[in-house]
Amino acid sequence: MNQHMPSNDAQPATIEQLIDAEIDSTPTPRAPVFASRTIEIITGMSLVLIAFNLRPLFSSASALLPEIIAQTGLSSFGAGVLTTLPVVCLGAFAPIAPRLAQRIGAERTLLGVLLLLALGTALRGFSSLPLLFIGTALAGACIAVGNVLLPGLVKRDFASRTGMMTGLYTMALCAGAASAAGVTAPLQHVFSGSWSLALGAWAVPALVVALIWFPHAFFRKVRTKHAGFRVEGLWRDRLAWQVTLFMGLQSSLAYCIFGWLSPILRDRGMDGVTAGVVVSVSIMAQVVTCLGVPSVAVRCKDQRLVSVTLVAFALIGLLGMLFAPLSGVWLWAVIQGIGQGGLIALAMTIIVLRSPDSHIASHLSGMAQCVGYTLAAIGPLLVGLIHKLTDSYSATSVLFVLLALGAAFFGWGAGRALLVGARTVELSGKPSNK
Repeated sequence: MNQHMPSNDAQPATIEQLIDAEIDSTPTPRAPVFASRTIEIITGMSLVLIAFNLRPLFSSASALLPEIIAQTGLSSFGAGVLTTLPVVCLGAFAPIAPRLAQRIGAERTLLGVLLLLALGTALRGFSSLPLLFIGTALAGACIAVGNVLLPGLVKRDFASRTGMMTGLYTMALCAGAASAAGVTAPLQHVFSGSWSLALGAWAVPALVVALIWFPHAFFRKVRTKHAGFRVEGLWRDRLAWQVTLFMGLQSSLAYCIFGWLSPILRDRGMDGVTAGVVVSVSIMAQVVTCLGVPSVAVRCKDQRLVSVTLVAFALIGLLGMLFAPLSGVWLWAVIQGIGQGGLIALAMTIIVLRSPDSHIASHLSGMAQCVGYTLAAIGPLLVGLIHKLTDSYSATSVLFVLLALGAAFFGWGAGRALLVGARTVELSGKPSNK
């Protein structure tokens, strides 16, 4: 049974908890980690650079999708599969991240993520459809693991600077997606019209960051021990499912933008470079609400009106880019970005606010990401299928409206001032007071 939330006075302290990637581990007491301020700065910059590399996969192929279709004969449905594949990987591979982190350490796991991400991205540079799909799947799996690992490292190593590092980390994610959307088309011109080389070029920054991260992964030892807790009742809780479906539906709308907005704008007559810049502007607009929404949300009595308002912004902006005159496309792009950025920030905030303790928050985050990203993969796939059946992107507006209505419905439920009915239990069988 759901319980009522504590008073708002307690909420700001709760929101500072980040979701720890190593969800079943507790760090042992250890000496101060950083020998000097310089090393701390380098580590923080490395984490930000890693975050930058976790989004170009999604928006780089979108920028060149018409060229890929024209030069390879890929069908609209195949293009939908291509844009959906990495999102499927986000849900499928996220659960293995904590196990890898506990087995070999989060730092070494993250190094492996960067190296394999560079390899998967490079495979997209060989003008081969099979390698394009294989490389996309490999890179998507790596991003899934990195998504889970990075917040835990930020929480552990920058406990006194959580707000600052979270802001930088979020901005880097947006910057990576925006850069790929805006720069990939010009890169194609640099490489004499080769779409494959333009996609493969994004392996370079991932490889460079892997080299920067290498000393940190192999010369720093962090030991953990099992915490001895499990969470019961989460998957049977109605509120937990509302949080999960809100996460999934808003993510589906977001990945439709990453995968298809550039082709939609180009189909309306916009050139490839300008379409990429519009997508880039929309993504960069997300930074504002990514940083601002959490602090606003935790001060509200509940988050129902916030969720519905943000859904309305995201949908209105998207429909404006679909149907309004192109002269106003920049305004619609900013409106859509404000709504979409706020939705992902709100979804992550609600996970913490609806959880009675940090251990349940970790498991709720895993549930929301695993199920939510799997659900999110359906959106881009349906866009490709609708385009194939109708030979028009206008019909996809029906899908966008349905996704937005679903996100608003479940966001209203998830935004209520309640706690999920799960509980943390010691392995001995006794409920934990943590």
